[in-house]
Amino acid sequence: MKKIGIEQNLSDIRSALQQKGYELVELRSQEDAAGCDCCVISGQDQNVMGVMDTETQGSVINAHGRTADEICQEIDSRFS
Repeated sequence: MKKIGIEQNLSDIRSALQQKGYELVELRSQEDAAGCDCCVISGQDQNVMGVMDTETQGSVINAHGRTADEICQEIDSRFS
């Protein structure tokens, strides 16, 4: 099963991904992204400090302005 990192404040997307059976990891720090196949971020604090360190080799999906269905479809298409 694919491991998805997701920010804490994205509860609607979290619920939709859980229903699809994805393994979810809450992103509280940079280290939490390690080992994730994909990360979903809110985009609210995206790169505020200008740090360019990479903690994951997986895709990063910005959920800002998008529905849970749109995010699920994008994740499904990346892994199919």
